[in-house]
Amino acid sequence: MSEEQPKREPPEEQSRIQEFSLVVGGVASALLTDLTSQLLNQSLGQRGIVQWVGYSVAALLVVISYLRLRARRRRARIRRQQGASELHAAAEEAEQWMIALGSDAGGMGAAEWFTVNEDWLRDLVATENPQNAAVDDFARICDALEAWYVRRPNPDALLQLSELLSAAAEASGRRGLAELAAARAATAYRMLGDLDTASTRLGVSDNIATHGRTAAALKTRRQVERALLHLARAERAPAGNDRDEAVLNARDRLDDARLTRPGPDLAADVAISINLAVVHLYQHDDEGALDQLRPALARATAAGDVSGQAHALELMGVAAWMQRNRHEAGSRWEHAANLYAEIDEREGHARCLQHLGSAAVVAEDLDTALDLLERSATLRTSESELLTKYLDAARRTSDLPVVDEDPPRRTAVTWLKRLRTFFTR
Repeated sequence: MSEEQPKREPPEEQSRIQEFSLVVGGVASALLTDLTSQLLNQSLGQRGIVQWVGYSVAALLVVISYLRLRARRRRARIRRQQGASELHAAAEEAEQWMIALGSDAGGMGAAEWFTVNEDWLRDLVATENPQNAAVDDFARICDALEAWYVRRPNPDALLQLSELLSAAAEASGRRGLAELAAARAATAYRMLGDLDTASTRLGVSDNIATHGRTAAALKTRRQVERALLHLARAERAPAGNDRDEAVLNARDRLDDARLTRPGPDLAADVAISINLAVVHLYQHDDEGALDQLRPALARATAAGDVSGQAHALELMGVAAWMQRNRHEAGSRWEHAANLYAEIDEREGHARCLQHLGSAAVVAEDLDTALDLLERSATLRTSESELLTKYLDAARRTSDLPVVDEDPPRRTAVTWLKRLRTFFTR
């Protein structure tokens, strides 16, 4: 039998006890100060032993006050150390689970861990005022939460996170963290659909850029982010010159990102290749897309990056659909859907179910289509106009949506969804 653990008071009771202790301590200090003053005043008018007793007692009270003050400072220092220790332990754990996100080494477990501990991590970074020694741990927790908010889209929380990191960077004089915070804000604004503000925040990140390996990694991130902004503009633009120009600009930024990345990085290579495949799909170049996707799939498989494999397979399905090979397209999407489910990446899983459901609508298998599309809708965190149109068609309440021959939406893949080596500080 284990040794009986000491009983711990509930948090509310502990708080009341601490408040009472502070009041008592304050009253005691006031009494000691008053008593000391009285004794000294009395001693000044006395001679001999009475005077010495008065001085001695007054000195003793001063020593007691000093010892109490020193003990209080020691307790405050211990509390600060305990806070820093908690922050460090949280950063270590969050970073480990961040690395596991989307991987074949605990991807599902990582998603479950973040689901359970997200609020705790958010409260920790929202209430902490990290000193210089602890700011790195603070930033590591922010990195982990960013990966989670990109995977489970939560741009509002991501924007708040960037503001907290910016404040910590200003307080500690860490220019590199301020640069990262601005880039993170750009990602949040893009996810919110505010492309102009996202571009502005990238400019801010550029203006405060530092030098060295960390700066090179952030420069690569900005290039990828600018490519995603151009792809977002292409998605909004009607077919024509504006869309073509946006797609070409995205391709240029991705080429720059590949050239400027700081050394070999499988995760970055996979993300860049997949986004270049999206560019080719916009240009109706299915073979060019497959030329990017085949090595991306091989690299992701070698790295144990299940998320990367799923993204590559999903877009291979789109390329197969463009080639009018519907059987292969369905096979790719089913495989990708299973991989997304393995790591609990719900947005990707929902997209693949939507692809399969829209293909079933085209094939006039409406019962199958309705099941797939309704499952997709339950996984979505935001509304999809195209999904709604296909659901209406599957329910026989409207005609088949008039879209391109590749009805599945071509979604760009962010740099952060599989980036395994975040920026060293």
